[in-house]
Amino acid sequence: MDEQPLTGGRHVGAVRIGETVHRTANPWTRSVHTVLAHLEKVGFEGAPRVLGFDEQGREVLTYLHGDTIGEQHPWPAWPWTDRALTQVGAWLRRLHDATASFVPEPDAVWFVARPWQPGLVITHNDASPYNAVWQGDDLVGFVDWDTAGPFPRERDLAYCALTWVPLHARHVVTAQGFTAFDDRHRRLHLLLDAYGYEGDRSTFGLEVADRALRNAEVIRRLAAGGEPSHRALLPFAANLEQAVTELEALPPSFWVRD
Repeated sequence: MDEQPLTGGRHVGAVRIGETVHRTANPWTRSVHTVLAHLEKVGFEGAPRVLGFDEQGREVLTYLHGDTIGEQHPWPAWPWTDRALTQVGAWLRRLHDATASFVPEPDAVWFVARPWQPGLVITHNDASPYNAVWQGDDLVGFVDWDTAGPFPRERDLAYCALTWVPLHARHVVTAQGFTAFDDRHRRLHLLLDAYGYEGDRSTFGLEVADRALRNAEVIRRLAAGGEPSHRALLPFAANLEQAVTELEALPPSFWVRD
């Protein structure tokens, strides 16, 4: 059966074969598979199922049917709808609640090396519009679980705020098609409400800025190794750092619900 290259998500080299997705395996793939198997066991919807590995050593996952952003610029309208925000917030809460009972193997390997400890959940870590699958009026789920790992809930929620509200740098989201900057306060709290966030919203901006900075640091650390594909990501680091500058300029009232 023919291999069809997939443009949804950020994972280079993923292909569809029939109803399956085949992707290059990494050192952390087996650990991610234990998470996906746990999600299947507890009945969590909105994530691919693990089918094993193919003869080339690639991981094999079920295919999630729906639309993805892929290479579209500007983006389609659905990432900027209230319906998307509320569904993303609810999906993220279900994920965190479902993985609160998950205990990784002691030798588990993650993309970002952080040891598990009680109180952490498994976060997707890149639940951005790029990795969302959308069908009709509904969020199907998220693909590209490579960066999943044990972290506090706020790590995921902060990245969703950065990319879905969106709180990323203005020039970045303008190119994506978002210009309703005066509506971001309402959109932020719509997302947090959909998640059921009970933390201190007045300090949530610090969480978003910290997440952006950490992503930029990872990119710069990878680029320092000289790999051309990693060095090509340096503009993304600069954009994240610009986002932090803009976040720090927002008034304290932005983070407090009316």
